[in-house]
Amino acid sequence: MNILVIDDERSIRNALKEILEYEKHTVALAESGAEALETVKNFQCDLIFCDIKMPGMDGIEVLEKMVSTGIDAPIVMISGHGSIDTAVECIKKGAYDFIEKPLDLNRILITMRNATDKSSLIKETKILKKKVSKIPEIVGDTPAIMRIKEMIDKVAPTEARVLITGSNGTGKELVARWLHEKSPRASMPFVEVNCAAIPSELIESELFGHEKGSFTSAVRQHKGKFEQADNGTLFLDEVGDMSLAAQAKVLRVLQEHRITRVGSDKDIPVKVRVVAATNKDLQAEIEKGTFREDLYHRLSVIVIHVPTLAERKEDIPLLANHFLSQLCQEYGMASRKMVPEALEELKAHSWTGNIRELRNVMERLLILSNKIISKEDVQAYANPLFQ
Repeated sequence: MNILVIDDERSIRNALKEILEYEKHTVALAESGAEALETVKNFQCDLIFCDIKMPGMDGIEVLEKMVSTGIDAPIVMISGHGSIDTAVECIKKGAYDFIEKPLDLNRILITMRNATDKSSLIKETKILKKKVSKIPEIVGDTPAIMRIKEMIDKVAPTEARVLITGSNGTGKELVARWLHEKSPRASMPFVEVNCAAIPSELIESELFGHEKGSFTSAVRQHKGKFEQADNGTLFLDEVGDMSLAAQAKVLRVLQEHRITRVGSDKDIPVKVRVVAATNKDLQAEIEKGTFREDLYHRLSVIVIHVPTLAERKEDIPLLANHFLSQLCQEYGMASRKMVPEALEELKAHSWTGNIRELRNVMERLLILSNKIISKEDVQAYANPLFQ
């Protein structure tokens, strides 16, 4: 295990180093907060011991900076001037534990064991989450798709709001998820709201939450999507279907970074990156008076247009084989192959349902065709109303 010891007293540093190296651990030393912050850039820590009282940058400031940069290693604070208030403050700011000086060998070893157990559980949880919720890749190498991938790489690390446009079934949600996944907010929630699926009278409650008793069916307090997505990403899907009243309130949140629950007069600050998507021409909706122009400009700092499948037919063979492989794994079936003529037949299809329709067709072909999928199979089963 790699352990970093931060203390301005040489005797404490050396004593901890001897103890930890005797236990077969690798130890790095830092005598100041600034030196520690430089050390962690090149030293992969599994555990950190940090003194509180140090000249210059004190231990609590070091703790805050390390937590804010996303260091996963448990941080144990140590101090010769400890108090309950100090210990509570350290824990609130993200420390794993607090140990008073003079240091007790048994306490150090127990804390180390517990901290490493917790660290292992956190790592295992992250691995399992990635396995369970792995985001599908964006498949394709046509110029339009390559531009989208480049845009995601450039825009994701920023805080810029993004408006994703395109027809139904083109993969707008997938673009939104990759914007979140490649952002500094990736470890925080990605919350989706389908604005078209929520009745207009309920969308304010859904977005901003409500207090108990604020309306007839409000039997308990409810956190809205903005609160749920705090420090993460809120994806407003089909934003063009949002009512004008809700649009006005969303605009206020984007301007002031605070929300008010239905039935309350208390403002709640939120830090949310908003990504929106629509299948509508919002400029036309603005002219009709059904969408606010000021909200459009707030949402469309960056605009990413996702092409229809008909506009990227060269990607169809890649997508077809990708879906076929994916579905074989899901169904636990032996791998299937498509003859070149079958792939050409897929390219000739109109694909009004875009990517979603193609995946459905590949699932149908997997279930109903033989091991080799032929042109005739595609002709027979590409239409959902096949005989």
